[in-house]
Amino acid sequence: MKKDIHPNYRDVVFYDTSSEYKFITKSTIETSETITWEDGKEYPVYKIEVSSNSHPFYTGKKMILDTAGRVEKFNRRYAKK
Repeated sequence: MKKDIHPNYRDVVFYDTSSEYKFITKSTIETSETITWEDGKEYPVYKIEVSSNSHPFYTGKKMILDTAGRVEKFNRRYAKK
């Protein structure tokens, strides 16, 4: 195999900013920020907005979307005359 062509596969902490949830897994993602994990070691951290801890499908919580008026607007625009 050729040397120096593979990405750095390492432990990375993923931090869900919406629910303050953190988990560690292996990844090749590049990041400059680090965080001290529960074991005392320092790991690179990557901030995400949605994880299994905050996604409505996994949590069972429904998201309320503001779609009021969209159907009516569609019907007015494309109604058969």
